[in-house]
Amino acid sequence: MSTAIENGIQPGVVAVPPLESGDRLTRAEFERRYQAMPHVKKAELIEGVVYMPSPARIKHGVPSGLVVTWLGHYAAYTPGVEVADNTTVRLDLDNEPQPDAILRILPHAGGQTTDSMDNYIEGAPELAAEVASSSASYDLHQKKNAYRRNKVREYLVWVTEEERLHWWELRDEQYVPLEPDEQGIIKSRVFPGLWLDVAALLRKDFKRVLEVVTQGVASEEHKAFVAQLGEALGKR
Repeated sequence: MSTAIENGIQPGVVAVPPLESGDRLTRAEFERRYQAMPHVKKAELIEGVVYMPSPARIKHGVPSGLVVTWLGHYAAYTPGVEVADNTTVRLDLDNEPQPDAILRILPHAGGQTTDSMDNYIEGAPELAAEVASSSASYDLHQKKNAYRRNKVREYLVWVTEEERLHWWELRDEQYVPLEPDEQGIIKSRVFPGLWLDVAALLRKDFKRVLEVVTQGVASEEHKAFVAQLGEALGKR
């Protein structure tokens, strides 16, 4: 029989169980196990259940990078707004997702999230974005419900294998689809000036995607939003 020392465990030290997909855990226990496994790059707690996606391949990484760049372009022209990539968010006691991207209004600009003492985002970001391979993904089911209940105000999912994009806005506690206008452009209602040419994104014509969001940040509605954020920043 091997000893604890032979197994690499010091006497008196309790080993932390590994994090496994399908585990039902409290948020505190999820964090304890996740932090004990630094080699794991992505794990999420959704409705009290652990999800551990497979390593990200090109078909996920490229679309995710495009979404982050698009949101980052908008944030660059919108003081008081911040984009984050693959960042853990403490939504509630049963949900700690790690969205592919978020766009949030900073706490000191009047946003609905806060920064914890241990450097996590707490609360619901104004916008969350995910890249999913198919409509069977938990991004479109369990996670969508968790985001809705916690009042993530807009939620975007790019379903890559089906060449579809979903973008919902929270209205009256339900997610309502945002539809493209006559030019095929969806315009955010939470982030004025955040415009997206859906067809261009789906065909990965990123030059066109950036052209359209550049038009958005030059719009009068965006100027008014920046002024509104500036007033909030000035009061802090």
